Amino acid sequence: MDAVTVIATKRDGGQLSDDQIDWVVDGYTRGLVADEQMAALAMAILLRGMTPRETARWTHAMIASGERLDLSSVPRPTVDKHSTGGVGDKITLPLTPLVAACGAAVPQLSGRGLGHTGGTLDKLESIPGFRATLSNVEFLEQLRTVGAAICAAGEGLAPADRKLYALRDVTATVEAIPLIASSIMSKKIAEGTGALVLDVKVGSGAFMKSVESARELAEAMVELGAAHGVATSALLTDMSTPLGLAVGNAVEVAEAVEVLAGGGPEDVVALTVALAREMLTAAGLSDVDPAEVLRGGRAMDSWRAMVQAQGGDPDASMPAASETETVRAVADGYVSTVDAYAIGVAAWRLGAGRARKEDSVSAAAGVLLYRKPGDSVTAGDVLYELRTDDASRIPAALAAADGAVVVTHAAPAHTPLVLDRVG
Repeated sequence: MDAVTVIATKRDGGQLSDDQIDWVVDGYTRGLVADEQMAALAMAILLRGMTPRETARWTHAMIASGERLDLSSVPRPTVDKHSTGGVGDKITLPLTPLVAACGAAVPQLSGRGLGHTGGTLDKLESIPGFRATLSNVEFLEQLRTVGAAICAAGEGLAPADRKLYALRDVTATVEAIPLIASSIMSKKIAEGTGALVLDVKVGSGAFMKSVESARELAEAMVELGAAHGVATSALLTDMSTPLGLAVGNAVEVAEAVEVLAGGGPEDVVALTVALAREMLTAAGLSDVDPAEVLRGGRAMDSWRAMVQAQGGDPDASMPAASETETVRAVADGYVSTVDAYAIGVAAWRLGAGRARKEDSVSAAAGVLLYRKPGDSVTAGDVLYELRTDDASRIPAALAAADGAVVVTHAAPAHTPLVLDRVG
């Protein structure tokens, strides 16, 4: 078998055999297939697509490139959640301890931010002492005792994905839905969870801009879960507007804690509860009401236990920015839109995000929204506040956010947060 034949098969619209897929993924992982050859194959997959059978086998090969965790020693049903990424998407932070407080175990392997979308681990690391890297032994023990862990995926899980993800990023092949689906699902299946709920974002701040493309991705991932014995469902959720009022790292942790304390923005609470219901149903715990558990304070107890187990201090003061800049309304009216992408880029420019994986991020940087779509405003009201430790970053952030918040004479129509369900 050789790489050129595999590339040509897909280039000409053919289907790759199981043996071809197994060989090329294994060969690329071990360095026998060169980057330029895998880049050519990724472009052929982007242009020609893959059948469900091919995508399932590609995912299988990615999983087989590394280890697969065994969570059978965890005494609770296991269920995980994956979001395709957005702006202000801190849902993992309150959701994980909430679902744990309801009786499930949540093996939440998360990532870091890149570009305008935030990363869960970056947010958590703004908590003094928090440790995002756990050994497999520590991970399992925390699931047994606390019922929740949010940490980085180990080096041994789907190493083929780590290598291919970096290649796709620099070869304009990120958008290939079979490769997106297999990238996400290979890691989630390898982590050993019994069930999985997907939050597929749609809108300006999301990777998928249309409901149609988001549904296509969701359907592909739900099929992959079923093919590998993991009960999987997906919610398509709106990401045209940032979630909540806080966009950044420490500011999003603070907002998540507000939710766990029984407050917080309505949209963050609503999506947290909706995803919790979906996860609990998948775990066989549909008789538990997550809204009631959230109100009762048990989710906060789980949060504190999880943070402490990973070395963090849940009572510590969060990092605060030394420089701020406010942007005010110039006319009376109603906020009609808050562009998630523009706000996300502004937060990135302030230091909350990174342009390259090796870049560091600022814990204190971010954007705090004072108004959301539907809110009335008077000229002079603060629309949003920029926060950073480096004043030289403010002009670029102001330029990025310019026009992000639109004020009109009439209030906008209500947009539902959950747009569809797949699975």
